[in-house]
Amino acid sequence: MAKDYYDILGVKKDAGEAEIKAAYRKLAREHHPDRNPGDKNAETRFKEIQEAFAVLSDKKKRAQYDRFGSVGPEVPPGDWNGEQGAIPFGGFSGATGQFDPGDIEEILGRFGGLGGLGGIAEQFSSPRGRKRGQRQAPREPVTQEVHIPFETAVHGGTLALSINDRAIDVKIPAGVEEGQTLRLAGQAGGADLHLKIHVDPHPYFRREGNHVVVTAPITIAEAVLGAKIDVPTLDGAKLTVRVPPGTSSGARLRLKGKGIKGGDQFVELKIVVPPTTDEQSRRLVEEFASRNPQRPRVGAPWE
Repeated sequence: MAKDYYDILGVKKDAGEAEIKAAYRKLAREHHPDRNPGDKNAETRFKEIQEAFAVLSDKKKRAQYDRFGSVGPEVPPGDWNGEQGAIPFGGFSGATGQFDPGDIEEILGRFGGLGGLGGIAEQFSSPRGRKRGQRQAPREPVTQEVHIPFETAVHGGTLALSINDRAIDVKIPAGVEEGQTLRLAGQAGGADLHLKIHVDPHPYFRREGNHVVVTAPITIAEAVLGAKIDVPTLDGAKLTVRVPPGTSSGARLRLKGKGIKGGDQFVELKIVVPPTTDEQSRRLVEEFASRNPQRPRVGAPWE
């Protein structure tokens, strides 16, 4: 039974590329195996989501799916005629019943090469066919773009994909970066598969090479007097760091080795000013300013 890829992604048939991509990202993050360890239902659902996106994000595949309800014609059960040596595909040359060489190549590609039908290439001949022993030109690589969670890019993991209706698991190495391409030899129907990686943004971490940065808000009092604050790390734990007295907004604290593949984590401090102050608080701030005069814009680039 044909799958309804639009229903799997939860979009309408007239959905645009942006809507399909947004739906895929949301569902992929929700059902990714790394976020649902041991959940077979989530794993199955994730593979369906990958399969649906692989078709609907490709204009040619989507057009074929909208027309035929599937991507790529299949041999209907019971249509193989062993006595006649015929396969129910179009492309015969006149009344002779011979295949055009291009038709043979197309059929063999759909059945996974010569092994798929036990050497079917030798059962058919054509005056225009290539000579036995002649090497076939390498197939053009197939490129597919995939989105992975930030955590998978950092720690590595397994990505479930559907390529030409065939499910494969791809090992994502730790530290993979946005825009990087992974080459998988022979994984696209005999051709190489090139996966272009897109990393989904993290709610609070951002990446700078192999370093990661997290912004931590602090109060005026913490900035002036110093403080100890808890911050998250990539491994899911929290560390207590010391904010030195007299810290300015934008200052960074370094956590050595807490980044990606030996990189560091930086805690970028951001001073948060209260939205309103009462009259007494204003007088205290004014007194503080008079006791601690500053000229912070002296020496600024525009001076």
